[in-house]
Amino acid sequence: MLKLFKKTKDKIPKSEIITEPKEPKTPPVSKCGKPLLLDNTRWERRLHKELMSLIKEPPPGVTVDTESVQQNLSEWKINIKGFEGTLYEGEDFQLLFKFNNKYPFDSPEVTFIGSNIPVHPHVYSNGHICLSILTEDWSPALSVQSVCLSIASMLSSCREKKRPPDNTLYVKTCNKNPKKTKWWYHDDSV
Repeated sequence: MLKLFKKTKDKIPKSEIITEPKEPKTPPVSKCGKPLLLDNTRWERRLHKELMSLIKEPPPGVTVDTESVQQNLSEWKINIKGFEGTLYEGEDFQLLFKFNNKYPFDSPEVTFIGSNIPVHPHVYSNGHICLSILTEDWSPALSVQSVCLSIASMLSSCREKKRPPDNTLYVKTCNKNPKKTKWWYHDDSV
């Protein structure tokens, strides 16, 4: 923006503003380039449908904290129990799912919360999870249930309880929102 000033005696300078033509705001588009329809009712209906499915037929070891959902439909707390026969057997974990009005076209923000964050090579001590389906491999065909199953599977397949090698540096320097992290997926054997 360019400002041109005209000076007059004893008066505050008047400004004439010359602006460049504004580019019209482009509507959000999906990965395939089609425009997204972002009316609140559509994403809220999807969340209600997924919530009812998760409450009625939860995956093994997964429960919804219905009290948290009643307070705010866009933030869910999900409890996950460590599967029998795994390193996390008998342990209880809690996930926080945060949704925006672009869901399911935009992935939820998912983090471990609470006092028991699993010690795992793909889970940072601040609760951030390095899992490709939470960022670049997200698809609107995925659901909260499929994310919970992926996280439970990730925990179940772990062979050694340890933090990621860059945990200390990452936790000190990361964005509060793990979706803003550019993850480097190099080890899916854990």
